Amino acid sequence: MCGSVNSVHVVIMGCGRVGATLARSLEDRNHTVAIIDVESDAFRRLGPAFNGDKITGYGFDREVLLRAGIERADAFAAVSSGDNSNIIAARVARETFGITQVVARIYDPGRAEVYQRLGVTTVATVKWTADQVLRRLLPAGAEPDFRDPSGTIRLDQVPVTDAWVGVRTIEFQRQSRSRIAWIDRLGEGMLPTIDSVIQEGDLLHLVMREENAAHAYRVFDNGPEDD
Repeated sequence: MCGSVNSVHVVIMGCGRVGATLARSLEDRNHTVAIIDVESDAFRRLGPAFNGDKITGYGFDREVLLRAGIERADAFAAVSSGDNSNIIAARVARETFGITQVVARIYDPGRAEVYQRLGVTTVATVKWTADQVLRRLLPAGAEPDFRDPSGTIRLDQVPVTDAWVGVRTIEFQRQSRSRIAWIDRLGEGMLPTIDSVIQEGDLLHLVMREENAAHAYRVFDNGPEDD
């Protein structure tokens, strides 16, 4: 996890509305992108300002993925219109090339649940899907769940690390200069009290000022400091 956002290389399969939106969003954030589609005409959705690589072919084909730079990729998104193609491509990226940040768009909710259990993050709409995929592809802290219109306040969701298990929430807030809006614990949301203690498996929803984000993530990574 990092406070500063480093550039990453992302390979996207599918240049429909979601894929094109995602590709442009990543490039706007100074990340490098290679996008794959079986139809070369689909790349027109990217517009003339897009500078990434456009590869015609199937996103589950090894040679096509190599041309897209899969070996140096930090993340892979399969967002074509076909569930089967997306799942095959996601598994090839994960199992053959060792990409850990893999997201697949699955239309069938039942199948999505199955693949979610297998470790493939699945999402299902255009702007919402692109935003959700974006947050899962970029390093933690790179893109908040919410930012207020002034750009001053952000809301991030962060899985708790072992170093903070057993520490009181009030102490975490003091050291990180953030506020825990709520905690997802065992499938339920809870509001922390003055006596609350962070537990293993907690997902913290943190509210912080934008200029404090790097500090908050640094504290989160390093663990609590002894007074």
